[in-house]
Amino acid sequence: MPSYEIAVIPGDGIGPEVVCEALKALNALAPRFGFTIDPRSYPFGAEYYLKTGEVLPKGAFDDLGAARALLLGAVGDPRVPPGPLEQELLLALRFRFDQYLNLRPSRTWPNAPVPVALPEGAEIDILVVRENTEDFYMNLGGSGRAPGLRAELPFERGLYKGEARIEVDLDPPTEAAFTLGILTSPATLRVADRAFRLASERGERVLYSATKSNALPHLYGFWDRTVAEAAKAHPGVRLRNINVDNLAYQLPRSPQLYGVVLCPNLFGDIISDLAAGLSGGLGLAASGNIGDGLSMFEPVHGSAPDIAGTGKANPLAAILSVGLMLTHLGEKDAAAALEKAVETYLEKSPRVSLPYELEGGAPCPKVGDLVVQAIEGRL
Repeated sequence: MPSYEIAVIPGDGIGPEVVCEALKALNALAPRFGFTIDPRSYPFGAEYYLKTGEVLPKGAFDDLGAARALLLGAVGDPRVPPGPLEQELLLALRFRFDQYLNLRPSRTWPNAPVPVALPEGAEIDILVVRENTEDFYMNLGGSGRAPGLRAELPFERGLYKGEARIEVDLDPPTEAAFTLGILTSPATLRVADRAFRLASERGERVLYSATKSNALPHLYGFWDRTVAEAAKAHPGVRLRNINVDNLAYQLPRSPQLYGVVLCPNLFGDIISDLAAGLSGGLGLAASGNIGDGLSMFEPVHGSAPDIAGTGKANPLAAILSVGLMLTHLGEKDAAAALEKAVETYLEKSPRVSLPYELEGGAPCPKVGDLVVQAIEGRL
């Protein structure tokens, strides 16, 4: 019987609440599909930072890296200024473990509102494939007065290490800021290859690649050319480039026409939230940060501190993130059963038993209990 050690960071805000329900669903699936789960919880997040002054202790990456997967609830707290938790925990995990593939699926669900009119019988089933280690998320930047604004910016990724040197002179002198985005051929090729393979597995005829190469030709023209090279190894799937602003216009008009959408890091973050908004909201938006080592799975919605402790959190995104984790671990039957259980719960439950986000009245633990009942065939 396979056994999986799972690192768990419940995190901040509603993170511990939704993670509790995700683990509840995972524990219900394990005996039915012949595997066991060994969860190891870590206290990292705002409370740990405020108490210790550090985001992660020495050796944390080694401890986390020993697990088969990582389940993250959320990070973010109004008592902590923007930056440390996001950069030194969330993005640091993605970069340290080279989690280059970010998957964000969005689909229509029973009793979940779709804010646009779909043709009769049409459904939304979009998979945003986001490059997860480069672009403008490399945190290479600075600010100050120019002339004299200079920075030496070392960086390291799984594929390489390097340093950027920036000097900005302006006349007349003024305060200024900059951020450097970098794309490399190996990083773009590997995520494009995965996107083409995922499109093929889904039976898609087209892979959409969304950039803004007409306005930023150096960066995104490079992306377009490199993705076109990757396309040559996948003749069964046609590549279609689309400007990201055009995609943002077309998606709300005809979301049912889009399947797999490949994006650089920044645009993937934005387009995946748009897709979530079209298909039930962030409370149903799961994600996986996948690499060749430790992969991390998390709901997209963030820590939502304004509803923490009220019972109004929707745990379905965290539960569906467990489904992505199970697929990654090779437990595809369990993943399919979990998605079916969520669908059954949403379809068969009366309105009062739906999450608050879906205009219901079920508190977070009740939603988890009902999903478990659906897993066990009792709903």
